[in-house]
Amino acid sequence: MFANRFITFFLCMAFTPAAILSGCNSAPKVNEAEVSLKLRSIQTRSYDTTNTNNALRVAMATLQDLGFVIDNADADLGTVSATKLDNAATKMTITVRMRGKTQILVRANAQYRLHAVEDPIFYQQFFTAYSKSMFLEAHEVDAAAPGL
Repeated sequence: MFANRFITFFLCMAFTPAAILSGCNSAPKVNEAEVSLKLRSIQTRSYDTTNTNNALRVAMATLQDLGFVIDNADADLGTVSATKLDNAATKMTITVRMRGKTQILVRANAQYRLHAVEDPIFYQQFFTAYSKSMFLEAHEVDAAAPGL
């Protein structure tokens, strides 16, 4: 009888840690497509205009206002690439393309030290400044004019 209890105790002690640890191993699986789609929605805004050249000029001005230096701009491709001056670790690419007949899509894609920036606040700050510039441009307001 003692031997049976000893064997039972030994088996319980041997397999209990394995059972506990196997439960810890099952991490929830992240669907990469969902993560990518969520990031893209954070990075993209639509605007009621069809003037892509103007949208690119506004993007360049906004990037410069935020401390970026323009590396490359291509109106045919609808892209602007820039690097932040602080330590050249932040790079940003803005893409402008038509969406239907009355809108454009503006997508901002940023990297910090070769890693994608996924912080929604970073993109929100860019698009807040960009939207203000688009508004001023649409209403032909000069931000440097006296009285503003």
